[in-house]
Amino acid sequence: MQRTTRLFEVIQLLRTARKPMTAAQLAERLEVSTRTIYRDVAALQAMRTPIEGESGIGYIMRRGYDLPPLNFDQEELEALTVGLSMLARTGDGALQDAARRVCNKIETLRDGAPWISVVPFGAPQDDPSLGCVSKGMLRDAIREERKLRITYRNSAGVETERVIRPLVMIYHVECVILAAWCELRGGFRHFRSDRLWSCDALDARFTGQGKVLRSLWEDAEKSASPAQQIDEARQTDT
Repeated sequence: MQRTTRLFEVIQLLRTARKPMTAAQLAERLEVSTRTIYRDVAALQAMRTPIEGESGIGYIMRRGYDLPPLNFDQEELEALTVGLSMLARTGDGALQDAARRVCNKIETLRDGAPWISVVPFGAPQDDPSLGCVSKGMLRDAIREERKLRITYRNSAGVETERVIRPLVMIYHVECVILAAWCELRGGFRHFRSDRLWSCDALDARFTGQGKVLRSLWEDAEKSASPAQQIDEARQTDT
């Protein structure tokens, strides 16, 4: 989490807290050290943010402090509510946590759209206890242009090990598909995340290649028929 984002989160937590929060509590919520919280609170106080309290006792936000309103009209708020709620259908725990943080920020500043509800059924949820590969890890590898070594089991139950260059996450209703350049096949391939039986990030990277490979993949997808694109969620790499 970037520092500016974390500072905003500290403000949000203290604004909505019903009683003082200790540095340890803030650190646990934000997954950082208590020393980091001490520095963040000191930085906010230096910016005249009305945080009162001290280490070992707890911090509170003085009443009346507000943030600039978000300039969304009602339909934009409803679109955000639906879009963020539909992330529950991706099975991507990290994105769902991020969506909840965004929703909390919107609801703090505006009324939101409580009359809209989205059914959360969709792709399998990330569950490390069941051996599920974290979708957040896949997205990290795409951003970092880092190669992955995977063990993949296709629709016929055939298991292969390969090294891939992850490029795009495709969120279907019932599954999430990773588009990648497969070094074993020497071409673009699609992998269902729920059929990745193991996945390890390698030190090897493909720095500078991601944008070019994504462009080539997009060209290949445009030439595919609609039936082929729909079938992508059911068929897997061979």
